[in-house]
Amino acid sequence: MSDYSDKVEKHRILLVNDDGIHSEGLELLAEIAREFTDDVWIVAPDEEKSGASHAISLSVPLRVRQLGEKKFAVKGTPADCVLLAVWELMVDAPPTVVISGINHGENLGDDMAYSGTTGAAMESAILGIRSIALSQVRTLGQVPCLDAAKRYGAGIVRKLLECPWEKGIVVNVNFPDLPPDDVNGIRLTRLGSRLPGTFRPMAGKDGRNIPYYWVKVSYDPGEIVPGTDLAAIKAGSISITALQIDMTAPNFTAALGKLFPSDEPATP
Repeated sequence: MSDYSDKVEKHRILLVNDDGIHSEGLELLAEIAREFTDDVWIVAPDEEKSGASHAISLSVPLRVRQLGEKKFAVKGTPADCVLLAVWELMVDAPPTVVISGINHGENLGDDMAYSGTTGAAMESAILGIRSIALSQVRTLGQVPCLDAAKRYGAGIVRKLLECPWEKGIVVNVNFPDLPPDDVNGIRLTRLGSRLPGTFRPMAGKDGRNIPYYWVKVSYDPGEIVPGTDLAAIKAGSISITALQIDMTAPNFTAALGKLFPSDEPATP
């Protein structure tokens, strides 16, 4: 769908997020995007959808409210917002790039399985659109400080808008939770992995003694592996990771080939 244009001023930019249409990170992202073009559209959930991953709404309708010129709030998931923008709101001239964020909190390692921020970017990559996800690391329970993203975001986005692109790619960027002057450069990384148990249901009882559960978030990276996004953030660096839609595991597929030879008939 996208022509993968590398001319910044020719881009038509769609902004989405999972923190909701009124988030401070989305407002900052709009400021950054408008440094490159006036053709900036915002289509975002009408409420917070953190943890929505790549979910789409199949059993309920999508409701849309127009809040301004090229700005829409959607009763739906981040991926819904991409679908609605591409196939309806911007159908006459679809976006050439989708930027998701700026997320209030990190999207590192195993977060890819849960993140609505990267889920929206993945959906746009499936549709053949240049896709970028931006996140600002923060301490859990605290208001995010977007100063690092504000200082370095535009420069990184410009380079990602200008460079050649491949189909099915998402570039995931995380800014460390540091004052801008303390940021320790930029690192190209691969995804890290935390210890199991980041998200756990915690039991409680309401005023009627009926049990309920909150999902508790508790990050424990264990031993941090050099070269990963987790290592970059720990070192105070901006992490940039190229992700792809194709999730095939070639090494294990080759190992399975010994159990399931392609030239043999199926057996019970």
